[in-house]
Amino acid sequence: MKKGFFLSLEGPEGAGKTTLAQRLARWFAERGAEVVQTREPGGTELGGAIRALLLNQPMGARAEFLLYLADRAEHVERVIRPALLEGKVVIADRYADSSYAYQGYGRGLSLAWMKAATEGATGGLVPDLTILLDLDPEEGLRRSGRTDRLEREDLDFHRRVREGYLALAEAEPERFRVIDANRPLERVWRSVERAVEKAWSG
Repeated sequence: MKKGFFLSLEGPEGAGKTTLAQRLARWFAERGAEVVQTREPGGTELGGAIRALLLNQPMGARAEFLLYLADRAEHVERVIRPALLEGKVVIADRYADSSYAYQGYGRGLSLAWMKAATEGATGGLVPDLTILLDLDPEEGLRRSGRTDRLEREDLDFHRRVREGYLALAEAEPERFRVIDANRPLERVWRSVERAVEKAWSG
């Protein structure tokens, strides 16, 4: 059975995840890999409906996490795991660490509960590499335009999210690569490229 490569891109609002995901997809394709580029929420038909709710409908923290989890379960079953079993490279714009940062550190939900639920929903699937694009929250919100419900949360919330991401990265240094996204895009890209090349070739 061929083994694929699972790469997730994480970070706060405005960090450039979507732009870099597109560039990484081209980078892998130029090297002969079959690539699946996807996102959370919204990587499946069901996920698209869930995304519309999450970004626009007010809700409590537990309901918010459980909707993300439903999206993730479907995403893994329908998109990510099948692609990995076919030996493809999967590039996901957000995965489980987003929930831990936003609903865990940001909203105060129990990380232990969230991680146990995620284990069950995904069958324990964890990325081979997670690129964390670290960005000052004020700059990120300025870049994002604050167009959806989560982006419109106050600055303290987004500071907790950033602190959460950095804590997650510190706890799993073998999986995370923290990239300073406060720099110009080309410098960020070069750092991302080096980290991905090292992890993929290894």
